[in-house]
Amino acid sequence: MSDARYAEIVTFIQRFDWRPNDLQPLAGDASARRYFRMIRGAKQAVLMDADPQIGESVGRFVQIDAWLLENGFSAPRILGADIARGLLLLEDLGDALFARLVLQAPQQEPQLYHAATDFLSALHCRIPPDFLDHASGATLAEWVGLTPKWYLRGLDLGQNLASDRVLTLIEALYDDLCLAPPVVSLRDFHAENLIWLEDRDGVAKVGLLDFQDAFVTHAAYDLASLLQDARRDVSACVEADCLARYIAAKTLDRDAFLAAYALLGAQRALRILGIFARLCMRDGKSRYLGFVPRVWGYLERNLAHPALAELAEAVHLGLPQPTPRRLERIAQKCGQFPDP
Repeated sequence: MSDARYAEIVTFIQRFDWRPNDLQPLAGDASARRYFRMIRGAKQAVLMDADPQIGESVGRFVQIDAWLLENGFSAPRILGADIARGLLLLEDLGDALFARLVLQAPQQEPQLYHAATDFLSALHCRIPPDFLDHASGATLAEWVGLTPKWYLRGLDLGQNLASDRVLTLIEALYDDLCLAPPVVSLRDFHAENLIWLEDRDGVAKVGLLDFQDAFVTHAAYDLASLLQDARRDVSACVEADCLARYIAAKTLDRDAFLAAYALLGAQRALRILGIFARLCMRDGKSRYLGFVPRVWGYLERNLAHPALAELAEAVHLGLPQPTPRRLERIAQKCGQFPDP
């Protein structure tokens, strides 16, 4: 952190009677945002540092946070804000991350994931706000475009006709399979962004983090994010139970929904493959390569759906499997490609 940025943070927190010594770094995420917990006596808060000088912003977070709270969901209350400087003082929702709880007590997995599924059922009943972007098939295909660019680059390979066809097929398949009315998607909806709030009721027990990239798309997107988690294995029975639970709650056509779920699971896996290669090669964050075999496993499982046969062929022709040797080749380029 630069001296100038530290001075901005100190000036900001002092407006709310906090001191520099109160700042305790929290684990970050794949973005450039930083988080600090502040505790003094019974007083507690979290500082979000999203420096606009490095391309971060808090404006969308503030908008979505207000919408979630207005709709009865457990987003953190904003206790103070300097939007121009990318600084927010947030309600501290605690440390009971779903990922941490399941690691400590695996028997809690069904309860937590059922609660998250019920939250999505409730969220998807709300009319999407006008300020959220709608993701079309073309948008989702465009997001996967970074995968040929970064993953193949990491393997010293060029983009090819088959990898280009992957993008064309995602767009077409979305238009064919994702016909249900679109809903709000929080996008990064997984166990490391969810906090269990035992003292609250109903869907408010699910505390929410990292939703500034929310958009509007098919309902299966966040279920794929939740149940095909790049960072941890969700048990097969819990995944099946949650899908059945959501489909029953919404009285959906099971086959149609599962086809859309497979497509969006494949789209997310392909995009994540590119993101993790970029995080290593551009940002120097090689640890994400350790998640790639799990993500590839999700991709293969989704591509086995009969509706995705053409997409499976294009993926297998255009994108080599991430073997340990190939991942090592990407790791050797860690931090060597700073261009966007």
